Amino acid sequence: MEEQLESETLVPLFKLDRLLNQDQGGRRITLLGSINDQPALLTAERAAFPSDPKALQAFQKCLSNVKNLGTNDIYHWYLASAGQGENNPPDLKLNLISPCTEKHIKKYSPQGVRMVNETPEIYREHVRPYIAKQREEGRLDWVFNILEGRKEQKDIIYRDPGQDGAKDEAFLLAPDLNWDRKTLTGLHLLAIVERRDIWSLRDLKKSHITWLKHMRDKILEATITKYPEIERDQIKLYLHYQPTFYHLHIHVVHVMLEPTATQATGKAFGLENLISQLEMLSDGPDAGMADVNLTYILGEAHDLWAQVFQPLNGGEGG
Repeated sequence: MEEQLESETLVPLFKLDRLLNQDQGGRRITLLGSINDQPALLTAERAAFPSDPKALQAFQKCLSNVKNLGTNDIYHWYLASAGQGENNPPDLKLNLISPCTEKHIKKYSPQGVRMVNETPEIYREHVRPYIAKQREEGRLDWVFNILEGRKEQKDIIYRDPGQDGAKDEAFLLAPDLNWDRKTLTGLHLLAIVERRDIWSLRDLKKSHITWLKHMRDKILEATITKYPEIERDQIKLYLHYQPTFYHLHIHVVHVMLEPTATQATGKAFGLENLISQLEMLSDGPDAGMADVNLTYILGEAHDLWAQVFQPLNGGEGG
């Protein structure tokens, strides 16, 4: 007990020299300083959120200084303080989906994952019809709001009219709603194409190689122009499959962004690797990603698992 009490007296004695390190989400910092004229390191990390119902209710009630960063369709994002008082600095980023759908609830609920092998035949006969149905249900309204100039226009970092003004090659670059827009090592942007006939990486063909290289170069150039502290080789470009929404987009992230399942093998497909794979296809310009096998991770709550891959596995769990 005496040793514990003695230890607890050390923290108030810490004298700050400088910030030594900070993780991309700002949840962990390491400070360099001194205690009694001796060098010392202090690492502070935010505690885990409570999980019991009473604590969660109390947490929601203590939110203050909620400031809206943007709204698009059913999606809203904010900065807020986890405590009362006007002078409390924002220490939380909130994302709100209202009203949310059953698909949102499934997506954000804990679930097992499976590794599936999608052949060209499975894609044509099962997956593409599923994608078409998702698009018909109006799930892309928030994307079209951006492309058509109704929402988030002040957030757009760069618009490209396409090579030589080719409208079907136009795209824009904007912050991902999950980025706090200030932590550069947590950089996360989205490059969204304007054409609506390319739903996912499955629609990419050899004839798109020049366009993809143009997008790659313009994305990198625009990013380092907007954020000069970041260098070209500190930026990673990838596409998801299956993506969250079925309209072609490229994720643009800092290489130091903390790795999560969304960047894992079986979810993220590097743009450079996709370009190389298209270049290696032996057939003509219409040959593309629809003609190859793709192996990727799928959550058990995803409709494609329940409706396609689990039945194809004989209805078994593995």
